[in-house]
Amino acid sequence: MIEYYIGFDSDYILLGIAGFSILLFIILLINAIQMHKLKKKYKMFMDGKNAKTLEESIKSRMDQIDYLISSNQKNENEIKRILKSMKNTFQKVGLVKYDAFQEMGGKLSFSLALLNEINDGFIINAMHSREGCYTYIKEVIDGNSIIALGDEEKEALEMAINYNAKKD
Repeated sequence: MIEYYIGFDSDYILLGIAGFSILLFIILLINAIQMHKLKKKYKMFMDGKNAKTLEESIKSRMDQIDYLISSNQKNENEIKRILKSMKNTFQKVGLVKYDAFQEMGGKLSFSLALLNEINDGFIINAMHSREGCYTYIKEVIDGNSIIALGDEEKEALEMAINYNAKKD
């Protein structure tokens, strides 16, 4: 027989094939471990279910998702409606108690300012004296009154305008 020399030693070829085989064996082990984990998860998912019960379970979850989406939309619409109506409610309050007359004590008189989000509202001024109680109301538009305000009314108005600034 005639041997042909191809330029490589056969020992190196065998070592290369052995190294490649070991690499393939490691990849095979990794693949087998991952497959085992996947089968385990699949069995947990399918535990006690056949195709029909699995379909019902998925349909039930989809119905729940549809219900949640519609409920969320209703809630968003309701929140928008509430926020819109909140603009017209009185949100800012200022109250100043004082003695209207020197002979009276106990600060029985008061000025109460009630304003909405855009500082529209009114000021109630109640002055208490020995003869009775006199109540006045003054309209406030954009934080200002057309009628001249007393010192206590101005103070109550400023308290109301700055009401949210104190809370934050």
